[in-house]
Amino acid sequence: MAITIRRAEPEDYELVCEVFSDESAYSGTLQAPFPSKERWRKFMAESLDGDYLLLAFVDGEVAGHAGIHPVGKSPRRAHARMLGMAVQKRYQGKGVGTALMEALVDLADKWLPVTRIELTVFTDNERAIGLYKRFGFEIEGTHRAYALRDGKYVDTHAMARMRAKGV
Repeated sequence: MAITIRRAEPEDYELVCEVFSDESAYSGTLQAPFPSKERWRKFMAESLDGDYLLLAFVDGEVAGHAGIHPVGKSPRRAHARMLGMAVQKRYQGKGVGTALMEALVDLADKWLPVTRIELTVFTDNERAIGLYKRFGFEIEGTHRAYALRDGKYVDTHAMARMRAKGV
C-alpha cells in the first residue's frame, strides 16, 4: 500500500467532499452529513494566506486530508495554527493519519513561523488521541457538551503541540 501526500488545489474540492461523505469522517469532526460540493469549492477557492490543506492518496485513491489554518487575524496569535483531519474508514489504522501528521508537523516546524498547533478531538476518539500524542500533542483541557453528534452533546479535548526548543 503506497501512501502519497500532496497539497490540495482548489479544483480538488470534490475529493475533499468525498472524504466527508464517509460517516466515520464527518462524525469524527465538526462537519455535518451530506457535504456540499459548492461549499467546499468556495472554501478551497477562497482559502486564506496560511491555510495548508493536504490530501492523502492510497494507490491513487483519496484516503483522507488534513490541514493547518490560522487561528485568527490577530498578530498576537500569528504563531498558532488549528489542525483538522479526516480519514475515510477503510483507510483508518493503515498509516494515512500518520503520513498526514508527519507532513503537517514537518511543514510547521521547518517552513512556517508556527510554534503552536491546536486541535479539538472527541474524548472517545482514542485512535486519534493516540496519534496526536505520538506527535507531541498534550491534552490542555476538556470542553463539556462541546458538539452535537448523532443526537447527543459530546465532550472534546483541547490539545496542543508546542514546537521543540531549538527547532
